[in-house]
Amino acid sequence: MTLPDIIAIDGPASSGKSTVGYLVAKRLDYLFFDTGIMYRAATLAALTRLGRVDQEQDVVKLAQNLDIDILPPSIADTRLADIILDGEDITWQVRTREVDANVSVVSAYKGVRDAMTSQQRRIGMKGRVVMVGRDIGTVVLPEARLKVYLDASVEERARRRYAELVARGEDVSYIKILEDMKKRDEYDSNRLIAPLKPAVDAVVLRTDGMSVEQVVDAIVFLSEAC
Repeated sequence: MTLPDIIAIDGPASSGKSTVGYLVAKRLDYLFFDTGIMYRAATLAALTRLGRVDQEQDVVKLAQNLDIDILPPSIADTRLADIILDGEDITWQVRTREVDANVSVVSAYKGVRDAMTSQQRRIGMKGRVVMVGRDIGTVVLPEARLKVYLDASVEERARRRYAELVARGEDVSYIKILEDMKKRDEYDSNRLIAPLKPAVDAVVLRTDGMSVEQVVDAIVFLSEAC
């Protein structure tokens, strides 16, 4: 049995990509790399250093000079990795509502995507990696032998996001999260650069009603069947 060197997992916000990808990587002893973290880090940098994300030229210039690193988790606080931006641990800062609301804008800038994609490809081409994001199978690593697109209803995904934020002690509204997620889905699916969609040869897994363990089992089975 020869496992695929690259397992690409794509899907919309809160479809379970990160949790599932991490567990698949752990099961197979692969590197786990959540590529969306790079765009979240760039968004956080734009918000904190520029105060806005709507000036494309400034955001691209900033993104091209960021030092972003992904490391194994150093703290047992449910994080899947340490996210380091210019030497600072920003693991939870990239998960705020403000970053949620602005990351689609930043990730749609071609210059930002070019800067992040080259780094992602460099890591991915080393092999034995599970990469998750929104355009891994279509843009970043189209040569991946196994491409999986995780999906679920927007209501289910909003419930998951709400539960995650409440568990962290945040005062949030399910209705507001649902509204924001619908807007983000529409934006991500209709943007001109790397729109959110399954690769033509991706296996689409609809995860409503499935446990995390069932989804992980399904992807491991697919990897072993490649």
